[in-house]
Amino acid sequence: MNGKCIAREQDWLGTVAVYDDGNRRFLSFGDEDEQSCILKANPSHPQYPFIRSMLLPLLYVEPKRVLCFGLGAGSLNSAMAAACPGVKQEVVELRQTVVDFAYKYFYLPRSKAMNLVVQDAADYVEEPIGKRFDLIFSDLYDAQGLCATQIDDRFLQACIERLQPKGWLVLNCWQEHRADQVLDLLDKQFEHLFTSTTPDGNWLLFATHQMPALSQKAYKERARLLSDQLGFSLLSFAKRMKPVSR
Repeated sequence: MNGKCIAREQDWLGTVAVYDDGNRRFLSFGDEDEQSCILKANPSHPQYPFIRSMLLPLLYVEPKRVLCFGLGAGSLNSAMAAACPGVKQEVVELRQTVVDFAYKYFYLPRSKAMNLVVQDAADYVEEPIGKRFDLIFSDLYDAQGLCATQIDDRFLQACIERLQPKGWLVLNCWQEHRADQVLDLLDKQFEHLFTSTTPDGNWLLFATHQMPALSQKAYKERARLLSDQLGFSLLSFAKRMKPVSR
């Protein structure tokens, strides 16, 4: 890991550690893996390509309510708060230690608009459906890699049922999951399905029932505004977003 270890704690699932190299902070679930990273001077500007790519649906939807499975250092949620002021975020995280570290070391905003739920994602989706969401992100990882819950049919179906009619579902997977049933299930359920592979090997899935009819001018203007708020150009990542062949 880069930098000096400034915090380490053992919980019921293992190690949670924070490293600092002076400019950046890293969250780790062990001594070798790197789960999350922020730039200390601009914590709302996501550093990893896969986090930046996960925000691509913001080019098409202005969300009011967002559900996120997996917190990490909270870089995705900090970026959402910066890009969409006032958006209500429900964040489901398995480990209380991760929540505590996100607030203490990674500058996760403390806001009534962000509700942190410490719970297993698989248990969360078994509860009755309340208000539906405009965006659902799933980024469930531990020290061993992708959690099996994220590509489980029952979990995916529960996510679909919690979406608004024009909502988007975004999954962060790895290239080796291309052969799993997840693509077939989403292809059957959604009118529009896209994938994007990042340089570091993440395989992202984007699914929605309805694509808005945006003019090229409106699309570029929205991209410009979002890029100013997020600290990077969304358009450069949009080029990697490809429709799934039917």
